[in-house]
Amino acid sequence: MAQASKTAAAQTSTAAQQSDNVAHALAGAGGGLLSMALTYPLITLSTRAQVESKKAQSSTLDATRRIVQREGITGLYAGLESALFGISVTNLVYYYWYEWTRSFFEAAALKAGRPSRRLTTLESMAAGALAGSATVLMTNPIWVVNTRMTARSRETSSIVLPGNPEASSKKKQPSTIGTLMSIVREEGFWRLFAGVLPALVLVINPILQYTIFEQLKNALEKRRRVMPRDSFYLGAIGKLLATSITYPYITVKSRAHVAKSGEKQGMMESFSKILKEEGWSGLYGGIGPKVTQSVITAAFLFAFKDALYAQTVKARRAIAARKLI
Repeated sequence: MAQASKTAAAQTSTAAQQSDNVAHALAGAGGGLLSMALTYPLITLSTRAQVESKKAQSSTLDATRRIVQREGITGLYAGLESALFGISVTNLVYYYWYEWTRSFFEAAALKAGRPSRRLTTLESMAAGALAGSATVLMTNPIWVVNTRMTARSRETSSIVLPGNPEASSKKKQPSTIGTLMSIVREEGFWRLFAGVLPALVLVINPILQYTIFEQLKNALEKRRRVMPRDSFYLGAIGKLLATSITYPYITVKSRAHVAKSGEKQGMMESFSKILKEEGWSGLYGGIGPKVTQSVITAAFLFAFKDALYAQTVKARRAIAARKLI
């Protein structure tokens, strides 16, 4: 009888933990979607600066003016559809695996009789590494498509319209699915995994971000309850440091995404080429809008995530209470 009770309790605990992991994943996906939608024009500016050579780069204001003049306001939102889908899937996968790993470490700490269940710095880094690696491998094709769509300018084609030889029309911007199929058809399926090596190296970005966030949050929790406003500021600090440190790899990854199959280079070759032709500043093209976007996005993400998680748990409890009636 006692054994059966222990087994039932263990199953209930596992189910509750699984449900909690899903709640964190859904909250992270929703938070990422909202924060991405708010800051997307900055992503467009930084991505285009990353894939352009140093000679073609200009100030953020000039780049914005040029895009708007050539493509209209919608040019600042090129690839938004794939980005929203990508960030939702990315955060869903990342937060699920991060919370799963986190609960594993917490359970191990409890069994070991450790006074605190809070993650150590090393455990935070390990959780971020596992979650980040799984996320990169599962979502890299989405970001290849997004980078292609974001970097592509809507140039006017030379199609002559019937009855009006002077007129021309603009090329229609390919859809997300159209871009995906075009890459597979013209360059092969494995081209969707271009830049995966620097992307795996970039796993250090969320490791740094979430480790800094967790340790600052743990320190604050010793003094008082952490509110969404606190998460906003702590998330901003973590992302500012992480993005500044890892930006050269972001540049290399973006160029790998837009390179054609015949131009494919290894990560170190890309580094060497950029350094030789453009200098160190070439590795930091577009860092201004990127850091601004990353910090704002991370700040909103953590604030939205905490609020959405609280609402998800509240809704789950309400549904459970109705079932008991």
